[in-house]
Amino acid sequence: QVPLVESGGGLVQAGGSLRLSCAASGRIFSDYVMGWFRQAPGKEREFVACITWAAGNTDYADSVKGRFTISRDNVKNTVYLQMNRLKPEDTAVYYCAASLRVQNWRRDQDYDDWGQGTQVTVSS
Repeated sequence: QVPLVESGGGLVQAGGSLRLSCAASGRIFSDYVMGWFRQAPGKEREFVACITWAAGNTDYADSVKGRFTISRDNVKNTVYLQMNRLKPEDTAVYYCAASLRVQNWRRDQDYDDWGQGTQVTVSS
């Protein structure tokens, strides 16, 4: 298991930016996939973005493509989610997740380790 701690959430006006961080304790093996998911009130948790630890390959949900950027720092064992041009519909609790066994990296059931979540609120 990999303990994960998110930070960087907050309140921002529409059009603004935030950067989320996800710090992983312990060793991150090269086969890990790190993902960001979000859950808005009354809605199911949804995929936002992910990155493969070794190669840095990325994938994004259509709703955030071109606005959000996922990256990782192998030395700091940290994954980032840079969120630009934020919209009110981006308001949610954002979760970081990690998995060694992912088959469909857009599916939350494929992730084993989760952070506690960080709230992002975008005002109109």
